[in-house]
Amino acid sequence: MELTLIAVFGVISIVAVAAAARRLGVAAPLALVVVGIALSFLPGVPHVEVEPELVLTVVLPPLLYASAVHMPAIDFRRDLKAILRLAVLLVAGTTLCAGYLFSWLLPSLGLAAAYALGAIISPTDAVAATSIGKRLGLPSRLMTILEGEGLVNDASSLVLLASATAAMTSTVHLWKVGADFVLSVVLATLTGVLVGLVTVLVRGRLRDTVLNAAVSFVVPFLAFLPAEALGASGVLAVVVTGLVSGHLSPRFLRARDRLAEDINWQTASFLLESAIFLLMGLQLRTLIDQAQDAGQSVAHAVGIGLLASLLAIAVRMLFVAPLVASLRHDADKAEGFRTALDDLADRFSSGEELPQRFHKADPKRFEHRLKRGRSDAEFRINEKFGWRGGMVIAWSGMRGAITLAAAQTLPADTPYRAQLLLIAFVVAVTTLLVQGLSLPRVIRALKLPGDDNAADRAAFGELVSELSARADEVLTDPALTRPDGTAYDPAVLEHVRAVTTARRRLPTGTGTVPDGVDPREQYQELMLAAAAAEQDRLLSARSTGAYNSRVLTYAQSMIDNELARFQDPEG
Repeated sequence: MELTLIAVFGVISIVAVAAAARRLGVAAPLALVVVGIALSFLPGVPHVEVEPELVLTVVLPPLLYASAVHMPAIDFRRDLKAILRLAVLLVAGTTLCAGYLFSWLLPSLGLAAAYALGAIISPTDAVAATSIGKRLGLPSRLMTILEGEGLVNDASSLVLLASATAAMTSTVHLWKVGADFVLSVVLATLTGVLVGLVTVLVRGRLRDTVLNAAVSFVVPFLAFLPAEALGASGVLAVVVTGLVSGHLSPRFLRARDRLAEDINWQTASFLLESAIFLLMGLQLRTLIDQAQDAGQSVAHAVGIGLLASLLAIAVRMLFVAPLVASLRHDADKAEGFRTALDDLADRFSSGEELPQRFHKADPKRFEHRLKRGRSDAEFRINEKFGWRGGMVIAWSGMRGAITLAAAQTLPADTPYRAQLLLIAFVVAVTTLLVQGLSLPRVIRALKLPGDDNAADRAAFGELVSELSARADEVLTDPALTRPDGTAYDPAVLEHVRAVTTARRRLPTGTGTVPDGVDPREQYQELMLAAAAAEQDRLLSARSTGAYNSRVLTYAQSMIDNELARFQDPEG
């Protein structure tokens, strides 16, 4: 009964705080942390201590999966270099710098434990930054980089933390750390791809939305547990599974199932995310009491935490400067690359002889690669950003609840353990509140332009016309017949053609339906045929990258709504 009351009160509190934060224009995670800190000092509130295994193995996998499954794979691929630099190189650099700082300020801590704490405070949490960015209209490319960094950097930091923890009790060579990291990434990637592919294929055979949704809730753990058993990064396997599932689901899952899954995962993600930030704040009083009981200075821990926060912010700023320069260099190179591809495409279409290295290429695959390469070049040229975008990335280095959960995995005999937990908490809360609360002002002051909505509308209109043309090809095909082989009634067929062409406008023509013909059944079949043709064409456009992910998402939502209306709920 007591647990039920706590759960009910917790959900009501989360919803109330999130609603109030939205009205105040504050990111909900920030408000939840502040409320949690305030509640922790109220008389009668029990001490809260969350098991780290609960966060890292039960809460983290579904949160990462929910984010990864909504990440457009094409955007992730295009910005993979920037994401990996932030999620791997920056994490490693922050670990080294923070480790030296902690070993200097706490001489008897030991270098291995100092590096372990450095790895703990190195990963960022993109939840607050992306919620603020969406509200203020940050460019989609910046959002992709921040979200991608948040998806991958947990894996990097946990691998470094494991190596540093092992070094506390035995000798660990640097080359072995690197080899373990590479092996972990390879095994996690293979596991994630395999689980993502298999689960999508299996779910595609389930013709029941409830059963499909139930299976989707265990998919993150189907990737996490085998990867961990193999000694690989479970969280990276979950991310890869989410990316694969999100990319393949339009091809293999029914629209009704995808729409239901989207709502289910949004709700689950909101509750888990909010709960973890609220619990993070609630643990402050417990951490202070633990440090005092161990005879360790709270003020000293707070001071070290503040210095570590400044160091983490400074390292990120220094790292982002050359990163932005590199991205701008890539955009400049893309200009020449696009010109070269255009020349190659002209020679290919006119039948001229191609360079020797392309002689054995399959014509269709070659044309597909040309289109995708040109689309990638267009993306780098049209969506490039400069120092203002770099400033937003640099100031979006907030830490989160994973930092505190990782700190609690330190061995019980670690020197200054209670103080180290408090240091990790101070770093997480300082970066979260200082950078999170000031980020909206930074974005407004920089006057960073958002996405080009006019260009997106024009591209969306072009894509819809392309999809409708493909649907019209199917509907005007003389070989089009009903499942039983009979012909469709011309009046119903003309009505469906008018609907698909006008996109939900009523047709101007009229027709009569002969007796004995069920126009509703024929209408459903024809609309499904048209929507299926549009879906095939959309997948083809997505594979070439001819349109940006925003336009593709709008079109997918349009087709999903059509398919969900006409697909049989029983399959």
